[in-house]
Amino acid sequence: MIRKAILFTLFVSLFTTHIFAQDSTAYELQRNKINAMLAERSARFGQYEESLNARTGIFGFQTKRDIKNSNEILRQIAINDNNIFTELKVLLDYKDIQFQQVKSNVDNSQLRIDSYKKTIRDLQVKNEELLSYNQKTGKSSDYLQLLLALFVISTAVCIFIIYRKNKIIKSKEPQSGIKVL
Repeated sequence: MIRKAILFTLFVSLFTTHIFAQDSTAYELQRNKINAMLAERSARFGQYEESLNARTGIFGFQTKRDIKNSNEILRQIAINDNNIFTELKVLLDYKDIQFQQVKSNVDNSQLRIDSYKKTIRDLQVKNEELLSYNQKTGKSSDYLQLLLALFVISTAVCIFIIYRKNKIIKSKEPQSGIKVL
């Protein structure tokens, strides 16, 4: 059971060390603290193994003091394990905070991207409207130019016709033959 806890702790430590390595100093300090606690645990576990093999009694048996010493080392290992789990929780809380910050940044970026997309879409629609309006006004200006040309031509024709009629009328008028002496 203890070995499974050790393996689990080492796995969690290695997992967080390699995959979630961060530049944050608080995270690095916490990770270093946990690594130091794991090293201390390994050392105490080695002491516990030695204390189990210690037989200072008569005929090579363990004495009460040997057993108490082993139990004390085991108690310190259990306390250290509890501290490691507490510090791992703090480390995971750091990760949760960082995850929430990343998620918040992603959400904020997504909102900005959506806003940009909406603005681009609105500008494209407005551009299409302006192009359509420009084409309509271009056609209207073509019609206006045509009408203006027709007006100018018709006015010139009318002036010419009126001028010719006036000339014809003036030429048909009898000139008075009265001479003033």
